[in-house]
Amino acid sequence: MIAWLEPDDPLPDTALALGPNSDAPGLLAAGHDLSPQRLTEAYRRGIFPWFSAGQPVLWWTTDPRMVLPVAEFKLSRSLRKTVQAFRRTPGCDVRIDHDAGAVMRACATTERPGQDGTWIVPDMREVYAQWHREGAVHSFETWVNGELVGGLYGVSIGRMFYGESMFASRSDASKIALAALVCFCRAHGIEVIDCQQETAHLASLGARPWPRARFEAHLRAVVDQPRPGPWTYDETLWSYLDAPPAGPAS
Repeated sequence: MIAWLEPDDPLPDTALALGPNSDAPGLLAAGHDLSPQRLTEAYRRGIFPWFSAGQPVLWWTTDPRMVLPVAEFKLSRSLRKTVQAFRRTPGCDVRIDHDAGAVMRACATTERPGQDGTWIVPDMREVYAQWHREGAVHSFETWVNGELVGGLYGVSIGRMFYGESMFASRSDASKIALAALVCFCRAHGIEVIDCQQETAHLASLGARPWPRARFEAHLRAVVDQPRPGPWTYDETLWSYLDAPPAGPAS
């Protein structure tokens, strides 16, 4: 059984999440509170919401947890050439938080192979938009001639970035945004990007699974550190694309 949360109830200990042999591995609790306050409590402990339309808010803490240590980001030869061509082309630029709402809408509405519908339901978009206005949610956006063609958004708490979703309407546009995020993280001392779910695509970019205990230990070390800033992107950050690996993240 999982806990049902009333608005003032704390989230349970993550050790109480359903195990690997259950129908919903990692499911911890359910309720109706999806406020920025509840989200802050959850993310600081490595818990995230994931539910479909018509369901209560479901809280998860997966084990293992997919993460991308930014020192281990795999920059393929083709992606390097794509980024270089993008940087040389007039009218192409990366922006941070220029239109986070548009990025979230695009992530919610982009069709994905093997997926029926979206977990980015209207309630999620509304509360993450509010959290964005409060300074916790940020978007990395790929623009071409004034058109948003790809991007991603995620949550920043302390020196941790939690990736939420990405989209592309042109080839490699989301990968360019991810490369920009990696550069930003390297420049600002963020060692790890949370990816939540394990996929072959993320693994091809350098992400790998961590045991929940290791992930939670990393969070305890970084979530109370000063949040980075300013959240802007300029050409100098691309110099971190070829930053030498700093060794495995703690």
